[in-house]
Amino acid sequence: MKNIVLTAMVASAALVSCGTVQSLVQNTFPYTANVLVSTGVPGDKEVSSTATATNVQTWFGGNNNAKIKDVRISEAKISVASPSGGNLSAFKSVKIYVSSNGTGERLIASRSNMSNNSSSLNLDLNDTGFLDEIVKSSGLTVRTVYELKNQTSSDMNIKVALNFSSVPAK
Repeated sequence: MKNIVLTAMVASAALVSCGTVQSLVQNTFPYTANVLVSTGVPGDKEVSSTATATNVQTWFGGNNNAKIKDVRISEAKISVASPSGGNLSAFKSVKIYVSSNGTGERLIASRSNMSNNSSSLNLDLNDTGFLDEIVKSSGLTVRTVYELKNQTSSDMNIKVALNFSSVPAK
């Protein structure tokens, strides 16, 4: 009986420590972009803005041999950078796509039927599978597609903040 209890305790400790090690070695890396929403943008029409990632590329440098794997989107958030005190009430929907040289575009996050008067909002993540090929390739591009409920009375600058997670490759 002692051996069974001792074996169970050792097995439990091993499983917990494996999970702890996995969470300790998991990497999270950010990407941010600014999207200008000008007063000339009409409501009820999708508008697209594209930005090329520079901060993600500094992590990997377009290195397909980067020692990471299982890259996924872990967080996507939009917030009003300006005007000060602005909110997201003018937005009807937002979609975030990623692609890179030689890869197809993939929808990673979105939110529709937005009715939010706050200055920031977490987007719904799409289960896109692994993004290794896109993130590790050169020229990572993030395209933001948005639709307004109606035309804004002043220019807005929206910050798109994405976090990707990965684990070390062997």
